[in-house]
Amino acid sequence: MIKTNALSGAGRRTPTAWQAAVVGGLVACAAFGLVLWPRATLEALILGLQACFVATAIWRAVLAAASLSPPPPPPKPGRWPRYTVLAALYDEAAVVEQLVQNLSRLDYPRRQLQGFLILEAHDQSTIAAATAAARPDWLQILIVPPGAPQTKPRALNHALPFIKGELVTVYDAEDAPDPGQLREAAAHFAQSPDLACVQAPLRVRRGAGLKGFLDRQFALEYAALFEVNLQGIAKLNLPFPLGGTSNHLRTAILRDLGGWDAYNVTEDADLGFRLWSAGWRLGVIHRPTWETPPGPFERWLPQRTRWLKGYMQTWGVHTRSPAALGERGLLSLVMTLGAAVISAACHAPALAWIGSALLLGLHTGAAPSLPVGSLAVLALGVVAAWMSCAVGARRAGLDYRLSDMLLAPAYWSLLSVAFVQALWRLIVSPYVWDKTIHEPDHDAECDASTHVDAGRKAA
Repeated sequence: MIKTNALSGAGRRTPTAWQAAVVGGLVACAAFGLVLWPRATLEALILGLQACFVATAIWRAVLAAASLSPPPPPPKPGRWPRYTVLAALYDEAAVVEQLVQNLSRLDYPRRQLQGFLILEAHDQSTIAAATAAARPDWLQILIVPPGAPQTKPRALNHALPFIKGELVTVYDAEDAPDPGQLREAAAHFAQSPDLACVQAPLRVRRGAGLKGFLDRQFALEYAALFEVNLQGIAKLNLPFPLGGTSNHLRTAILRDLGGWDAYNVTEDADLGFRLWSAGWRLGVIHRPTWETPPGPFERWLPQRTRWLKGYMQTWGVHTRSPAALGERGLLSLVMTLGAAVISAACHAPALAWIGSALLLGLHTGAAPSLPVGSLAVLALGVVAAWMSCAVGARRAGLDYRLSDMLLAPAYWSLLSVAFVQALWRLIVSPYVWDKTIHEPDHDAECDASTHVDAGRKAA
């Protein structure tokens, strides 16, 4: 079992002896190979990357097939357990009132509800906005004292001793959860005693102006992840990285694990695998949480940088003792976080290679020197990604256009920019939280109330 603390979690920056030996051995082999047998070494590296692309495509196809038959909804439990709702906010004065309104719509027995808006002590503007908001009596304000690192998981850990609910969930500032989400989660927990956590799907609100390139690609990426991939992983009974919001947990198990890793900027991804290593099972539910897209590139990039940096942190933590995950857990770690990081690193170079070969061919009048096998591998990966997006979009109630398909490689290439920045920031500022700016969304009420079960019906 991996408990969270500065030494066992992401707070430890030095690798273990075996991690250092593996990385050092791989670097040494690559260096010697490039010096002594440069052509053979490059071919071997390309072959290895191609194998990764093929494995990822097969993985996506398997998950899509597994997600086709969702389990029946669980029966209503004999009693509704006490539920605690957490929302850690920083510099969110503009959206506090909207969040309070969205949380007020949760359809759960009021006497069984407890909630906290967790605010930083020096964030006076958000504290003032939260104090002024018309909060239900079950939703209180909790102030986090100054300290380091200043991260969302540290704030959540501050709230852990105050939680009275048997179950707990986390929401973000821009969230509009389906009103019936807590009831569905509680029913799943009542049906399965070995279930430690369930993840609700995150959907981008259709009223949020999904017209721009980044917004549409982000929404489709969410659809593929939450409507297809996580559904398939849960059906195969494998662990997965949780979303940063709308994950529902058994409080006792969370406390036993020591809470969230305060030093990990994707504490959600880390927690999913820690729960699995402790012997617990993860699941998914169907009632969604609606969110807004991050917006223009200058807002999208910091968010994606943080995600990739956190994936790298989580990879480092859980490869210290891979035996704790077991073979199935290690497979899921590799095919989720590992594949996400490697793909982000390779997308732009692969596109640049194809583009340069085509331009050179056009300039010289000769046929482009592109290996057929490499192109076939890339095509397989692209088709698998398109398939996941198409299925996910249908379930999320989004339209999937030809233009979305053709522009997807350009979006994937932007992930390489985020990868480079994430790697650099992991080195120089590993615990700095790259915050996403949120603005009020006047279409939130419409999506939260009228699209409750669109994905379930579409599936």
